[in-house]
Amino acid sequence: MSIRLVPPPEFGPPPPRVYAPPPGELRVIYRDEAIVIIDKPAGLLSTPGNGPDMRDSVVSRAEAIAPGARVVHRLDMDTSGVMVLALNGAAHRHLGLQFERRHLRKTYEARVHGRMAHAVGRLSLPLGRDWPNRPRQKHDPEAGRWAVTDWEVMWHEPHATRVRLRPMTGRTHQLRVHMLWLGHAILGDPLYATGPALSAAPGLQLHAAELALRRPQDGRLTRFTAPCPF
Repeated sequence: MSIRLVPPPEFGPPPPRVYAPPPGELRVIYRDEAIVIIDKPAGLLSTPGNGPDMRDSVVSRAEAIAPGARVVHRLDMDTSGVMVLALNGAAHRHLGLQFERRHLRKTYEARVHGRMAHAVGRLSLPLGRDWPNRPRQKHDPEAGRWAVTDWEVMWHEPHATRVRLRPMTGRTHQLRVHMLWLGHAILGDPLYATGPALSAAPGLQLHAAELALRRPQDGRLTRFTAPCPF
């Protein structure tokens, strides 16, 4: 299958944004003696940012439901969905190795601009930091790290496509940049979408729908899901 890549437009520095996370407690999907699974809302940082006005995050809110819970991985601020937190050191190490060795399975849902021509596919594209325009990432064939994404069309809409995305690697903004290079920016993406793709949604239409992992205490493969909010 031949996949045509579409080089994105030249981006300048992103405009400044005011951090205004949604209020409310974290929604707990599952909890046991080793882990807690939460459904992160879009607009909330996974870990505290720089400055006192950016302290509100999954980490700070987790203190109310699971004191001492440790972040194992992150979701972009604008991404919603399933996150796992470790409740002790052994669980943190166990889960960290699962992420490092890619023994977990992550599945996302997204709405992207336009009609995707291929129902399924895989994209391998090296990514690296776009330092002048950070926090954006870019295609970097010389110094970038390889990133691999599988996609599957769920259904078509009049001017968009809903897709299921499975990252085989865990690079920063991987799904957002890969979809951009496929010519189908994720709707509402404040960093990578422009024109109709940006204005088509009030925020990033990317959701971590499912996380399959092995429970640290017994190694049992367990699947956790969160309903897509868009």
